[in-house]
Amino acid sequence: MAEELAELDFQRFWRRLQQLGLNAYESRSYLVLLGHPRFKALELAARAHVPRQKIYEVLDSLVEKGFAQVVQERTKLFSAVEPNLAIPAYLSRRRQLIEHEFTDQSRVAANVIDDLKGLYTEGQGGRGTLDFLRIVSEPAQTAAEYRGMLAHVKAEYLEFSRPPYAVDPLDEMLVKQAALKGISCRLLLETGTLDEAHVQRLRDYAAAGVGIRSAESLPLKLALFDGTKGLIALLDPVISCPTWTSVVFDHQGMGEAMKGLFEDHWGRGTPF
Repeated sequence: MAEELAELDFQRFWRRLQQLGLNAYESRSYLVLLGHPRFKALELAARAHVPRQKIYEVLDSLVEKGFAQVVQERTKLFSAVEPNLAIPAYLSRRRQLIEHEFTDQSRVAANVIDDLKGLYTEGQGGRGTLDFLRIVSEPAQTAAEYRGMLAHVKAEYLEFSRPPYAVDPLDEMLVKQAALKGISCRLLLETGTLDEAHVQRLRDYAAAGVGIRSAESLPLKLALFDGTKGLIALLDPVISCPTWTSVVFDHQGMGEAMKGLFEDHWGRGTPF
């Protein structure tokens, strides 16, 4: 095959065709077909170094994928389809297939979620010895826990806010909604560098009725709901790259302790 293509070019094209989704035999066969008007199957097998017993399977697959065509039915000669036709059409079919598979998987997932939620609810019916405490290290799960508690807060929401100040627009909306419903919301912010966008966000909070103060330093990130539920985010002291690990709690005594800590720092805070 080095006669048709320089070895380096052949290897490069061969790898790139496999990246598109052709297997190794299909890629080699297509590259050989590109350099000739037509081939018999066994002639192609010898040129492309494909096992004779495999070549018909390889050619059938290339025809199905749109990279080869049969040009003479009686003796079955094969030729390549032009790359500018074969590759876009192949990718389009693959995209349609993937989209169809994703649609099917989404439908199955929705049904599985409904079924498994029932099992989860039954399994959580009894409380274990430490069900009031859970460790969460996945940011997306932490955000989901936070939003769930914020959406159901009834009387009071307190927060220690430390950098990084990554406020999701959905979280921001829920805080405003809570304040506008008459829920007491207070935010204690650790003094630091705030960009203009974050300052404007705090102004919007204040306009919605959220109490805001700042402190020189705060010991941790804290969100406390109705004095009993909440989450504490702590920086991992061991690893070099800063990572937050959250403790989600639902405990009266823990809530009282966290509220006492909040009130102590709030009393020494500076109005925003």
